[in-house]
This record gives sequence, C-alpha cells and structure tokens, in this order.
Amino acid sequence: MKITNDITYIGVNDHTTDLFEGQYRVPSGISYNSYIISDRKIAVLDTVDIGFTHEWLDNLQNALNGRQPDYLIIQHMEPDHSANIVNFLNVYPDTAVVANAKTFAMMEGFFDNLQLEGRRIEVEDGGTLSLGSHELTFVFAPMVHWPEVMVTYDSKDKVLFSADGFGKFGALDVSEDWADEARRYYIGIVGKYGGQVQALLKKAAALDIKMICPLHGPVLKENLGYYLGLYNTWSSYTVESAGVVIAYTSVYGNTKKAVALLAQKLKEKGCPKVEVYDLARCDMSEAVAAAFRYGKLVLATTTYNAGIFPFMRDFIEHLTERNYRARTIGLIENGSWAPLAAKIMKEMLSGSKDITMLDTVVKIKSAVKKENIEQIEAMAAELCRDYIAQSSDMANKNDLTALFKIGYGLYVVTSNDGKKDNGLIVNTVTQVTNTPNRVAVTINKDSYSHHVIKQTGKMNVCCLSVEAPFSVFQNFGFRSGRNTDKFEGWELLRSDNGLVFLPKYINAFMSLEVEQYVDLDTHGMFICSITEARVISSKETMTYTYYQDNVKPKPDTGNKKGFVCKVCGYVYEGDELPEDFVCPLCKHGASDFEPIG
Repeated sequence: MKITNDITYIGVNDHTTDLFEGQYRVPSGISYNSYIISDRKIAVLDTVDIGFTHEWLDNLQNALNGRQPDYLIIQHMEPDHSANIVNFLNVYPDTAVVANAKTFAMMEGFFDNLQLEGRRIEVEDGGTLSLGSHELTFVFAPMVHWPEVMVTYDSKDKVLFSADGFGKFGALDVSEDWADEARRYYIGIVGKYGGQVQALLKKAAALDIKMICPLHGPVLKENLGYYLGLYNTWSSYTVESAGVVIAYTSVYGNTKKAVALLAQKLKEKGCPKVEVYDLARCDMSEAVAAAFRYGKLVLATTTYNAGIFPFMRDFIEHLTERNYRARTIGLIENGSWAPLAAKIMKEMLSGSKDITMLDTVVKIKSAVKKENIEQIEAMAAELCRDYIAQSSDMANKNDLTALFKIGYGLYVVTSNDGKKDNGLIVNTVTQVTNTPNRVAVTINKDSYSHHVIKQTGKMNVCCLSVEAPFSVFQNFGFRSGRNTDKFEGWELLRSDNGLVFLPKYINAFMSLEVEQYVDLDTHGMFICSITEARVISSKETMTYTYYQDNVKPKPDTGNKKGFVCKVCGYVYEGDELPEDFVCPLCKHGASDFEPIG
C-alpha cells in the first residue's frame, strides 16, 4: 500500500490474537505496521510479530521490486515489532541495523548470538540519516512506553513515524471510529507515562508534520490537529468529555439497584452522558478508558472479606497505576454488618492528585432503603450541579451567590462584535454596590474587547477556577480577538443575553449590562448591572497568586541577562528595558517586567 511516492506500507493484520499483550481484548484484531522508504538508499522501519514472518517478508520483497535494503531501523524493541530482526537479516545479510544504544542492548537480551559487527549504526537523539532526498531525523521518546523508544521524522514527505504513539487496536481491514480504540489503547498501554508523552509532543510541535505513521492502526493523513489534540488531552490527564462513569460490583443485586437509580437520577438532572460498567462482566480496559475520558466517577461496591470486592480493587489499581487524577469521585458502599468499602476505596485513591471527593456518600446496609434513596438524590444533585447551571432550562439564573466568587482573581470577559465571539483575560472585577447589585469591570483600551463592549454595552464575566490550565490564558490573554477566533474548537454555551460563557474551567459567570462608562486614561471602567448570574461549581476561584505559583510555566532564564514578563514569562535579553516596550506574547507593558535574578 503506497503512503507517498517513496513510502510503502508493508505491515500485516492479525485476526488470530484474542488478547493483545495477554490482557486487552481485540475483537477487531490488531495491525503490526512496518514501512519502507525507497530512495537512493532503502530503509525498512521495524518488523512485525513472529506469527507473521513470511507474510511480512513477502510484503517486503514485493515492495523492494528486486532491490536490496540498505538499512533496518528499529524504533521499538517490543516483540510485536522486533521479533523478525534475525529473520530479516538472514534474508538480507548486508543490511545495516540502525538503532540507539538502549535498543542494541535490548537486542542482546532478546536474541542469542546476534552478529552485527560492521553493520551496526548507533544513533543519538537528534541524529540524522540520509537516504538521498529523504533526510531522516531520530527523536528519542523514552518511556513512550519503553525506555529505548525513538521516533523518526522524514523531512522530505513530512512524515512522523511515531512508534507506538498514535496507535490503536483494530486491524486495518476493519472500519471503526479511531478515537474509542485509540483511547483504550493509549490509556491501557501508555497512560502511566503522560509526562513523557507531553515531552514528545513538545518536540513534535517543532516539526512540520503532514502525516503520522504509527506501529499500530491507520496512517493519519488529515485533520492531524484532532489527533494531536486528543493525545495532548490524554497525556495531560485533562477531562475529555462531560459526563459520569459509574463502575460497580454487586453480589445479590442491591448495589446494582442503587446504581440503576443513580443513573436514572443523573439523566433526569441533565447529565450529558452516563456510562455504567459492571466490573465483573465488562471489558476492564473499556471501563478504565471511560474513567479517564469523563470528569466524574462513581465507585459502588460491597465490603468483602474485610476489604472490597476483587473486581473493584483491580479497577482502582488500574486507575492509580496510570496516574488517575484531577477528577471528581463519589462513593457508594454496601455492607450488611461492618461496611468498610468507602473507607478502603478512599484510602486506595489517597495518592492520586487533585481528586475531589463528593460530600455525599451512599451507605447501604444490605438493601436500598428510604435514606439511601435520599442519599442517591443528593449525590445526583451534587454531580449535576454544573450541568444544571449550564442548562438554559434548569439553571437558577438569579443565583447572586455568584458575587461571592469575585475576588482578586482572574476572569474571562466575553463579548460579541456582531460577527464572532470574543474573550479576554482581566483581573479587575469588583462588586461596587449591592442595592442594586452592580459590578465594575476595568479593561485596557488597547484591547479589542474594550472597543466591542463600548459599542454593544454588554458582556459576560466568567470566574476562572483553579482547574484552568495555562492554555486558557494563552488563548484569551496572548492574542487579539480582532484577527483570531478565540472560541475555535470550543463548545459554545450561551446565556440569555446571547453571549457565550466558558463550558469548563469556571465556577460562576455573570451577564452584565453597561450602565455607565468611566474613562481612566489607559483603561476604561464599565459600571454594570447584573442581568443573569449562575454558579457552576464549588471549585476555588483562580487568584493571581495561584496563577503565578501553580499555572504559569516557570520562565527558562538560564544564564540569560535581562528582564522577564511577570504575566507570561517572556524573556527580554538586554541591559535596559525600553520604557515603551510591549511584551510580544501577552501585550503587557514594561511595568509588568522584572529583572532576571
């Protein structure tokens, strides 16, 4: 199968394996991908599983069309990709093997008496290999997901050969949605190594990539931003989709009854997605992937042998060993005489970072009783608080406790110029009166939002919570809405005034109508009445101090001399900072810079 004029796919489909890596069900099979680049020199990238030796060698022979390969590049030593190294060299004894030092060390562990004298090319991180017009660059990706892994970039066709990265379960002769099986693959196999994947994504961002060729799954040719975006979400442990996962075990059906009632209540309260997994019967890897996909998880199980039911213990261990974090968790326990399940589950999750436990715990003693139904109702309400607040029909639109969220915090102010939605970061929102309730918002005159709000007389103020990542500040604070669409790719939720409010990363928002404008030279102050106010969550408001200490990346000043922007971390090198200097990233002036060191 031709990938480009010079790159050919020579992999195989496996429909015989029922459990990939001995644990992951693959009802649609699995592919083992291998590629050949034909230039003045010929390079083969990786081999395939040992069960498909002759099929792969046939594919290779046909692609060579009578020529001899010059290089065999090994990116990953897992046997489903490296098992045929010796068989390849027996057929093509003059081929040089290209790999890094750790890969060659692993070869000695996998193969006896592998003779590579005179045909071993050891590469360094960032090293290159020329095939003629194709220049290959090797980028090390340790622990994605083995220590020796490297990826290969072809600068001519702008192809990234990504090793196990961007792979998925499923053979190539089966048509199915990419994301579901890629998510299950990633979370199950690579999920523990999010930090290492983030490091690789940063390296990849410096490359002009038009195509991704993984070692499992289809070649990715179009809409690469979609795939890169999902990998960024997965590897940063960010919530991908709004919804609740309920994972449970039940011995005699009483815990199952509680779960069914909770699922019903969640749907009645507008939960956008409810997924229920019976851990004794479902595919465990699907349940684990779902727990990482959604932002909220309910664990329901029985006390068993003074512990918890084995399938639940197994499930939680799958989560924690993959760095499960930054999620909201509710607990349902059942125990006839000494219920311990909630306590044990909480202890098992104690090492997970940024976990929010629901205030409500459902405590069943044998069968579901009236008090349990009330607890389930309360749990559903707690889980759906933000969904209800986002709903045009169910939200309390006069919840003036939203005013309590105002502090010396950071906010996204949204507006609309009649053609597109806009937003910017501000840190000056103040309640000025309470009879009636009025709010003052001060905005720099240089910003496009100031111009729009002065014309339209309305805005939404979204109170950022501590969940907001740095990307929110980059998007809304470091570029102008005049020439960019700041809401591209966002889910658009609108308040009654027609303006958008952020679907995530906020704990409240207020719709404001301008009553008075005060000119403050460089800034303008809008005195506004409140037309709508909603509380989205109980998360803490993002303060400027929290942003500086926990969200903003630390600037890489190294041995540089000069000044650093306190807002975004931009480094200006020089002995003196011009008084009229404006940061090229966040557009803040010289007053927001401080000397390095």
